[in-house]
Amino acid sequence: MLPSPQAATRLLDEMCHLTAQSLTSLETSDHFQVVKMLGEGSYGKVMLAVHRERGQLWICFNPNPSLPGLISPECLSFFCSDHFSLFSFPQGTPMALKFFPRDSTNLFSFLREYNLSLSFCTHPYLTKALGIAFSTPSHYVFAQQASLFGDLYNVIVPEVGVEEDCVQRVVSQLCGALTHLHALGFVHRDVKPENIFLVDAACRWVKLGDFGMAKATGTKVPGVWYSSAYCTPEAEISKESEDSRHNTASKPDGGNGLDSKIKRVWVSVEASTDCWALGILTYAMLTGSLPWTQTASDDRSYIKYKEWFDQQKDQEGQDDELDLWGEGKDKGIVMSLDEDKQNRSRRKSHPVAPQFACFTPLASSLFLSLLHPQPRLRGRPDDVLGYLGGDWLQVKEKIQLEEEEKKKMRGREVISNEKEREGRGEG
Repeated sequence: MLPSPQAATRLLDEMCHLTAQSLTSLETSDHFQVVKMLGEGSYGKVMLAVHRERGQLWICFNPNPSLPGLISPECLSFFCSDHFSLFSFPQGTPMALKFFPRDSTNLFSFLREYNLSLSFCTHPYLTKALGIAFSTPSHYVFAQQASLFGDLYNVIVPEVGVEEDCVQRVVSQLCGALTHLHALGFVHRDVKPENIFLVDAACRWVKLGDFGMAKATGTKVPGVWYSSAYCTPEAEISKESEDSRHNTASKPDGGNGLDSKIKRVWVSVEASTDCWALGILTYAMLTGSLPWTQTASDDRSYIKYKEWFDQQKDQEGQDDELDLWGEGKDKGIVMSLDEDKQNRSRRKSHPVAPQFACFTPLASSLFLSLLHPQPRLRGRPDDVLGYLGGDWLQVKEKIQLEEEEKKKMRGREVISNEKEREGRGEG
């Protein structure tokens, strides 16, 4: 049974304090053989490694009995449950070691990501830590499940995408992963192709990973706007603040006047952020592109989408006071997806935004739900499951995608044949 969101947040904080007391120091090469780099980013790097020695390794939870009152009964109960146990790794066990530079990484942030992945990511479509965390003179390190087939970013063919069946498989799995996280009271906040890892080459099993940005629902954080379709429309207020701060700082007087009192915008972390990202990701997988460059009121492609959205909303007479993330959702105030689809089919549909013309009415309805400009009216992950199984791409686009896939396969065969000839010395 999952703990409540409030209990989960409290447990995570307690686990971080406990693991900080017993973080082991060692040299990576003494216990692991590093095979190759799996990925690299602003956080650090991820290396594929195998465990050198057979047997049990130190586990980063060793409560100090001299600290009375530090461990709550709920925390001890959680550690003694199936959510937490000691691990034994056979010699040669492959794993991914995630390295964080100590000079640029806050220890508590490192421990939060590690403990969140270790004890709360129990869903099959979430990347789980393996109970190994340690420090070296230069890095903080923890081990997690290794994804040997890369990430989703490398699967999406630019301007083409991937097959629709594959897209629906991935979306279905991500919905399960996000529903699990949200039920615990956590928001991922960085859903994108680079953070979705492949357990097999055909995307039959994927895992959402990289929880460095994850926060508890309702946490107040500085508002950040960035130039990407994955950025939500509600973040644009932060763009205006950042632009003002930048312009003030660039003034000759150094911004010492009244303008220098511009305040930073603080926002609440909400699960609807992940749902927006899921909508953009679904579009990217189906088309191999993004619907707009940046989610901003001066982006032409986003403006066209917003015009289409507003026309559909006006015709449907959607209630602005209806909160899909509030109590009304559970009380049946919101119509079912089947009823919604039937109603849409009876209405006259407005010309869609050009970048969405390749989709069926079913897929268009899905995008209008996930990409709702108002976060409290945005569709939820479990709502998306009702859209699976139907066609998302128009027939013409499906044929084009199949042809592109065939070309890609022929190209792979040519490369394979050339390598085979070179191996026989016929080159």
